[in-house]
Amino acid sequence: MPFISTKTNVTVSKEKETQLKERLGQAIAIIPGKSENWLMLAIEGGIPMYFRGDDSQPTAFIEVKIYGNASSDVYGKMTKELTGIYGDVLGVAPDHMYIRYFGSDDWGWNGNNF
Repeated sequence: MPFISTKTNVTVSKEKETQLKERLGQAIAIIPGKSENWLMLAIEGGIPMYFRGDDSQPTAFIEVKIYGNASSDVYGKMTKELTGIYGDVLGVAPDHMYIRYFGSDDWGWNGNNF
């Protein structure tokens, strides 16, 4: 039950969206027990975003939400991978993205909670 939400000021073409989908689908396996089979993505591009008072550089805010929790070490590995993905696909420099992790034991799906 992972969910990755992307907000960026970069215009995301269908080609870039597909690249993100594929690479994020592989990256989610860094978190134990997670796979693309349950991954949900939201990609919002072309959003006005300012970082350090400036909107001229590619910028991204990424949220990774999972059922359960993972260790700081695992999240650190995920951050390294995500930084590479967003740099390669969208041209966002590592110092122009924030990545936030959320773990929860309360997830609903298919009319019930896990």
